[in-house]
Amino acid sequence: MDTKTDKYELLPKQREDLLHVLKVRFEKNMNRHKSIDWNKVDAKLKVNHQKLWSLYRMEETGGEPDVVGYDKIADEFIFYDCSDESPKGRRSVCYDQEALDSRKEHKPKNSAVNMAQEMGIDLLTEGQYRELQQHAKFDSKTSSWIKTPAEIRKLGGAIFADFRYNQVFVYHNSADSYYAARGFRGSLKV
Repeated sequence: MDTKTDKYELLPKQREDLLHVLKVRFEKNMNRHKSIDWNKVDAKLKVNHQKLWSLYRMEETGGEPDVVGYDKIADEFIFYDCSDESPKGRRSVCYDQEALDSRKEHKPKNSAVNMAQEMGIDLLTEGQYRELQQHAKFDSKTSSWIKTPAEIRKLGGAIFADFRYNQVFVYHNSADSYYAARGFRGSLKV
């Protein structure tokens, strides 16, 4: 057996439980995906084990993934982390590997970019983060790293966002910084 494929396999009970959680969340939050049929989402998930594994990792780390859109051209459903606050299992991380390597002491355990890659997801962009905020008000007590433009990252910075005072704020920090209340949100196309 191919060990790479096995890495992305969930046990039947894990698959069943995850699909149930995703369906309940989907039905509870129809405002995020008004014109999308769960049966079509379910059918795609059941044949794409690697994407289902990524959603499992999103769920396991507190992201509460849900469908927020559909890409007609690619024929893919778009999932974002929809937890009220930045996912608990992904906090206290710096931005990327370069930032992690640059810390001489008090290193965090991981970085947002590394974790996202390990999970098979992408960090939300600023545009996606603002789009997410149209569905509800997220990160009112926490903040989330977002995909940083190369020109900012080249200078040692990274950007994050949150929601305060009925407004989305995008800030900058050194990429090697990390805080207990800052994690990251991801996206996945299935």
